[in-house]
Amino acid sequence: MQQRLYKTAVMVAHDLAATAAAVVLTFLFRFQGGMLAERLHALPLLLPPFLIFAGLVYGRFRLYRTKWRFASLQDLAGIVRAASVLALALLVIDWILVSSDLYGFYFFGKIAILLYWVLQIFFLGGTRLAFRYLKDTRSRQSSARAATVPTMLLGRGADIDVLIRAIEAGSVKKLAPRGILSPRADERGQFMRGVPVLGGFPDLERVVADLAGRGEPVRRLVAAPSALVPEAAPDDLIARARRLGLPLARVVGLGEGVQGPELAPLEIEDLLLRPTVAIDRPHLEAFLAGRRVVVTGGGGSIGSEICLRAVAFGAAAVLVLEASEPALHGILSHPAILGAGAEVTGVLADIRDRERTRAVITAFRPDYVLHAAALKQVPYLERDWQEGIKTNVFGSINVAEAAVAAGARALVMISTDKAIEPVSQLGVTKRFAEMVAQALDAEQSARPGHPTRLIAVRFGNVLGSAGSVVPVFKAQIARGGPVTVTHPDMVRYFMTVREACDLVLTAASHADGEARGGAEAERAAVYVLKMGQPVRIAELAERMVRLAGFEPGAEIEIAYTGARPGERLNEILFAREEPRVALPGIDGVMAARPVFADRDQLDGWVARLRDAVAAGDRAAAEAVFEAAVPHFRERHAQRAGRAPAIGTVTADAPLAGAASAAIG
Repeated sequence: MQQRLYKTAVMVAHDLAATAAAVVLTFLFRFQGGMLAERLHALPLLLPPFLIFAGLVYGRFRLYRTKWRFASLQDLAGIVRAASVLALALLVIDWILVSSDLYGFYFFGKIAILLYWVLQIFFLGGTRLAFRYLKDTRSRQSSARAATVPTMLLGRGADIDVLIRAIEAGSVKKLAPRGILSPRADERGQFMRGVPVLGGFPDLERVVADLAGRGEPVRRLVAAPSALVPEAAPDDLIARARRLGLPLARVVGLGEGVQGPELAPLEIEDLLLRPTVAIDRPHLEAFLAGRRVVVTGGGGSIGSEICLRAVAFGAAAVLVLEASEPALHGILSHPAILGAGAEVTGVLADIRDRERTRAVITAFRPDYVLHAAALKQVPYLERDWQEGIKTNVFGSINVAEAAVAAGARALVMISTDKAIEPVSQLGVTKRFAEMVAQALDAEQSARPGHPTRLIAVRFGNVLGSAGSVVPVFKAQIARGGPVTVTHPDMVRYFMTVREACDLVLTAASHADGEARGGAEAERAAVYVLKMGQPVRIAELAERMVRLAGFEPGAEIEIAYTGARPGERLNEILFAREEPRVALPGIDGVMAARPVFADRDQLDGWVARLRDAVAAGDRAAAEAVFEAAVPHFRERHAQRAGRAPAIGTVTADAPLAGAASAAIG
C-alpha cells in the first residue's frame, strides 16, 4: 500500500511538472521581448491555481489508475481529453477574465493555446509511451534470452497478437516464435509484432522444411483457439503435425477470465464439438461481483470448475463443501485459487449429514448455493441403489433445506438429462430431487421479499468430466483397442466443462433476476444448454481412432457390447408435460416451468423411501418412484437391454428426442 501511494505521488508530481513545463515553453516559443517578460512576470500568480485545477482534471480522467508499464491507446485518449479540458479552461480565462479586466489584450491567444495543447499531450503521453517502450524492449530482450524452443504459431491475427504479447511479457515462457501460419489469406506475407506470417495451414510442411534449411528447425507448434474451429480443418492440421513428429499445444485462457494465456496439450476432445456456446460475460461478472457462493462437491470435475469460474467472475468468497479429502485438497491448492482475490475456504462434509450440512452452510451465509455433489455413474447406481437415494435424494433435500434456512438468494441443483422419462436409478433419483426442489421453490414464491429460488440445470455428457465417454475411448485407443461401444445407434449430446459451469451461473443469474420479477407463468425452474446436433457414439469412436493416427477396423477394432442396465439409445431434454419458458436475451439456453407434486405427498414419499432404504427393500423404493414419476420404466425392460419408447419435446428441432449422457 505504501509503495502504491509512493508511485502515485511520483506520477502526480511528474504530470504537474509537465503541465508547468508546457505553459512555460508555450510562452518561450510564442512570445519575445516585452510580451514574453510581461507574461513571465504574471506566471507566479496564474500558475499555482492552474496546476491545482490540472491535478483535479487528471484525477477525473483517471490518469493514475494505469501503470505506465501498460500504457495504451485508451490512456492516451484520456490524456487528450484532459489536455483539451485544460486548453478550453485557458481559452475561457483568456477571453473572459484576463483580457477584459486586467490587461485589455489576450494573455495567451488562440495560437498559444493550441501550442500548449500539443505540448501538454506530448509531455504527458510521450513519457508514458517512452517508459512502456523501454520496459517492453527490456522484456523482449529478456524473453529472447530465455527462449529455448523454436516455435511455429498457428491461428488468426487477433489471437496471435495476444499470444506474442504474453510471450514478450514472460507469462508464456521459453517459446521463440519463428513464424506464423494463419487460416486467413489476407494475413499472409505480413508481420505481427515482428514475426512473419509465412503461409496457411496447408503450407506447414513446406514452411518447416524452409526454416530447417536456414538453420532454424521448428521444435513445437502452438495453436490458438482460431486454429481449432471446424472451418480451419483442425483434423488435417493434427495429421500434418503427426507426420512431422512435432508436438502440438493449444492456447487456453484467451478471453476466458483466467490469469492469462497458458499452454496445454491438445486433447482429442478439443476437436469433437460444435463452436462453444458464448456467454454474456459482463452480465455474469455483474451478477457474481462481491457475492458469497457455496459449491457442494466442489472438488469434482464439475464442482471444481464452478469454483474457478466463480472466482474468475469476481465472487467475494467461495466455500467448497466436499466429502473427499483428496478432492478438497486438489481444488484448494489449484494455482488459480491460490492467486485469487476472493476468500476461498473448504470444509470436509457429507451432504448426507443433515445437521452438518445445515450448520456449515448457515454459518457461511451464502448468496448462492451451487449443488454439484452427486453420485452419477449409472452401472454403480443400478447395483448400489441405496447409495444413490441417500446422496441424490436425501442429500439434495438436506442442501436445499440448508440453503433456505441460510437465506440464500438461489440454489442451483445440477441434474441430468436422464431425469426425463427415467429408466435408471440415476435418472429417477435426480428427477425426484428436482420435484422436491420445485415444491420448495413454490413455497418460497409465496413469501414476501426475496425468498430463496430453487432451480435445476440438466447436464448431459460433459467432456473432461469423470466418467465421460471420451476419456474411456482414449484409454482404450492407447492400449491398442478394442474401442467398446454399447450400441451402433447410440447418440448423445456433448458439452464442455466450461459450458456446463457457465450454464449453472447463467441459470442462477436468471432465476434471481428476470425470473424472480416475472409473472408466475414465466417462472423457469429447469434450464438446459442448446447443444446443437447429437453425436452418434460409433462415429465419435471412429473419429477418435483416426485422430490418434490409426484406421478404425483395420488397426483399432470397434466392438459393440450391447446396451447395459439403465441405458437407452438417446436422451430427452424436457418432459412432454413441462411447459417451455422463453428466455429473451439469453442465447444458447432453454428453460421450462416446474411440474411437481403436492408438498405433503412428497413428504410422504420421502418417508417411504427412508423406510425402504433402511430395510434394504428395493421393490418398495421403486414403487415410490413409480408413483412419483409416472414415466419411470419397469426394471425388466432395462435388464433386457431394450430402449424404451421416447417422447418428443417441443424444443428447437435439433434438440428433439435426444440429449447427452455420461458413459453410463
